[in-house]
Order: sequence, then C-alpha cells, then structure tokens
Amino acid sequence: MDEVGRGSLFGPVFAAAVMLSARAEACLARAGLTDSKRLSARRRAALVPQIQAQASSWAIGQASAHEIDRHGIRAATELAMLRALQKLCTPPGLVLVDGVLPLRRWPGRQQTLVGGDGRCLAIAAASVLAKECRDALIRRLAQRYPGYGLERHAGYGTAQHRAALLEFGLTPLHRRTFLGNLGFSAAGTRTGSLPPADGPPGS
Repeated sequence: MDEVGRGSLFGPVFAAAVMLSARAEACLARAGLTDSKRLSARRRAALVPQIQAQASSWAIGQASAHEIDRHGIRAATELAMLRALQKLCTPPGLVLVDGVLPLRRWPGRQQTLVGGDGRCLAIAAASVLAKECRDALIRRLAQRYPGYGLERHAGYGTAQHRAALLEFGLTPLHRRTFLGNLGFSAAGTRTGSLPPADGPPGS
C-alpha cells in the first residue's frame, strides 16, 4: 500500500493497494518500475496499464477534503487505505504499508516499511497508481476551479497556489484545517497574510 496527497492543501488523499506475484514483479522490474517520485510523468503514465495488467488485484481508495477536515489527515489516510483494501478481489494475508505508521483499523497482519516504495515493487506499483489517479482527478478539478494552477502543483502549497488563495479565496475542496497557519479561518475567511511558500510538493 501507498498513499499520495497527504501534504496537499486541496482535494482528497488517495491510497492504492496492489497485489503482485513473483512473476509479475519480475515483469514490472524489467519495465522499469520503481518509486513513483523517481519516474517522469510520461514513464509513470506508461506503467499504469502494465501494473493493472500484471497485478493479481489492485484497487484505489480516497478520502475527501471534508473527511480530512473532520477526522484529521492520518485517520483520513487510513480510511482511504481501508477503502482500497476492501475493493481487492482477494483479502491479503499481509499488508505492507509504506512509511512508519501502521494501519490502525486493519484487523489482519501488516508490516510498515520505511522507504517501501524504493524497497518493494508492490508498494512502488501502488505509489504509481495512487499518484497517477490523483493527478488525473486534480487535472479535471483544475478545469472546474481555474486560476489556482492546480494542474501544475496538484494542490500543494506553492507560491502560485498561495497567491491564488489570496486573490480568489478557498474553493469547497480546500482543506480548511490545513490553512489555519496560512491566514484563513476554519470557515474559510481570511485572518491574516500568508507566510512564505512551502518547498517542492511531496507525496
């Protein structure tokens, strides 16, 4: 399992679950599968149908900006992961979770792997699917909410995004609980000026 969008100011957090046989892992390794952050956008897109074809089962889950505001980002991320796991054709005997935080509501066996998307091909496959699916959704939402540059920064706190927040305010899909220290109240109204922009977007 892997997730994407935890640090974004906008939109849902996505999670993907992928089950791979040893043969599928070998095929995808030859195709160049690795951590999604080390792949170009073009390469990631090319790998998506190969992952979907080779996987024994795969699924995507998401939790909305409203759920993130209501439950907090960790609980919402776990909710996205659980939704993905529940869609798999076969329940996994062991869930490998990228990072250090276990999936608290999963009743089965699990193991966390720090840097798992660079150590485990199934997690790498999940990272690619999660990122590509979320990015595709954000590109569609960018057409609904023009002016924020969502198609370029995927909702992360870049200088362009912060400037747009000052100019246009919040959309219904901005995460209010992420914006308290950025000059906005929980109701979405301005309370002050925005601080300097974050660094490069993460996952």
